[in-house]
Amino acid sequence: MTGPHESRNSEYQGRSGRASRHPDDLRFEEPYGRYDDPYDAVDDDSYGEHDDRYDEYDEQYDDVLGEVGADENIPRFNRVASWHDALINPRFTSPQARNKRAALLLGGTLLVPGSAQVSAGNRRLGRIALTVTVVCWVLLLLVLLSALFWRTPLIFLATNGLTSPVVSICLVALAIGWGLLFLDALRLARPGLLSSKARTVAIVSTIVAMVVTSGGLGYTAHLLNVTRSTVGEIFGGGLPFRPVDGRYNIMLMGADAGADRVGLRPDSMTILSIDAKSGQTVTISLPRNLQNVPFPEDSPMHDVYPDGYNCGDECLLNAVYTDVTENHADVYGDAEDPGAEAMMDAASGALGIDVQGYAMIDMAGFEQLIDAMGGITIDVGGQVPIGGGTNELTGLPNPIDGYIEPGVQHLDGYHALWYARSREGASDYDRQARQRCVQTAMLKQLNPVNVVAKFEEMAAAGTQVVRTDIPQSSIGSFVDLAVQAQDYELVGYAAGPPYYDAMFPTYPDYDLLHADVAEMLANADGSEDAQPAPAGAASTTAQGTDSAGTTLALGGGLGSQALPVTRTETEGTTAPTELSENGTCSVP
Repeated sequence: MTGPHESRNSEYQGRSGRASRHPDDLRFEEPYGRYDDPYDAVDDDSYGEHDDRYDEYDEQYDDVLGEVGADENIPRFNRVASWHDALINPRFTSPQARNKRAALLLGGTLLVPGSAQVSAGNRRLGRIALTVTVVCWVLLLLVLLSALFWRTPLIFLATNGLTSPVVSICLVALAIGWGLLFLDALRLARPGLLSSKARTVAIVSTIVAMVVTSGGLGYTAHLLNVTRSTVGEIFGGGLPFRPVDGRYNIMLMGADAGADRVGLRPDSMTILSIDAKSGQTVTISLPRNLQNVPFPEDSPMHDVYPDGYNCGDECLLNAVYTDVTENHADVYGDAEDPGAEAMMDAASGALGIDVQGYAMIDMAGFEQLIDAMGGITIDVGGQVPIGGGTNELTGLPNPIDGYIEPGVQHLDGYHALWYARSREGASDYDRQARQRCVQTAMLKQLNPVNVVAKFEEMAAAGTQVVRTDIPQSSIGSFVDLAVQAQDYELVGYAAGPPYYDAMFPTYPDYDLLHADVAEMLANADGSEDAQPAPAGAASTTAQGTDSAGTTLALGGGLGSQALPVTRTETEGTTAPTELSENGTCSVP
């Protein structure tokens, strides 16, 4: 029995250009969708029982044939042709195919912006977007290579007053363009044809992707502007520093101009000496009560004090700043801060090195910077009072408002400032040791995560806290060296206890100090012989040898490197003075 099944097959097989039957699954395919052959589901023996069903299918086929022209070329059923058709017109595809299509369009825009438009939208727009995408990939690759192997030009582009705005504008343009491509991809996904669940997922995914991509680019542009503004306010102009004897030497001064102080005087003075090749860094603390400081012969202050700063008991190292600012500012010509220039000359004469630049840190604003970092962690050796000391204006003792207790403490800005500056029950050398701990903690715990998370707060605090003559053009070199310095522990040293006896600052032997500093810096060049000892391995006190000499463990107790200095004992030489518990500390 053949029935109408055979006659219909012969009818459709004979029509050129119309929907042809697949020999295996007997399905008709049109550009608007696929239609199952109803006769395959009907047994010939029961044909007479289903006249109504055949009439219904007859109407369906008539509708299909009416939609497709006789001369239209209908592709055979295959995966490529179906997806091509679905991308162009998803109206007659299955719900699963529509969801997959939407996912591909939005995912393609996330990974390859412009691909959605090339596949299913404005191809000209898509080709432009793809070109921009390829250019951005190439630039991103160059940025990554520069960040890994040569950071100086990258930092210059990010901080320079000319290039940084251009980069920011380009990032904003990319953010806007990427956002528009996402919106267009959502339009091409045809949310109205998706199920309610799939529609919600597509819309939410688009919003999240726009926040991550366009928002991320916009925020990066904002950070670049903040960086450029901060760098412009803090750093100076001019040519970059060049190393002297293979090292950069920068003076850090903590300015203390509180209500109980007369004028501005550096409350702490530290030389940061950085090896120009390895980045290995040494900090050298100078006691504020260091006397008879010599000025180098090429310093303008050498003519004022040819025999050193020896005008009496008041002529201590930290008084140089005020003296020059008030009485000898003209000797430095048009210098922006003659007091700071004189302090650099004094440090150069005291240590026998060439100090090239300075950074003045306002101790009153110092706590803002610590808070922006999220605090610092220090292993406190002994109880440290908050407050105390003597009011220089009234001569009366200041009240004690509390204590920083021994043990591992996470200090916020307020407590870190008091830990660094507290004088009650402590010598100046204890205080200097605590300041070295704070400096080490800041350098060690200032990680990239903190910088990114607290960048704006740190930048705002930096403009209020820091003043320096370091030129912008040197920032790239110093950042490079700072990254290299992570391979070494910070080396600590001081021109006083625990490295010398307590009388050394009052009756200093500058020839001896010059020799010790020169030997220490020669060892801190990043060579194999000067690799850092494990953190905490060094002792905070002198390590005695036989009568031929004394070996000092430099930087001990701060988690820093121990570099030996061997000196020959002379008549009258005493052992270095140990610190009290108030001055002992380490950085976890």
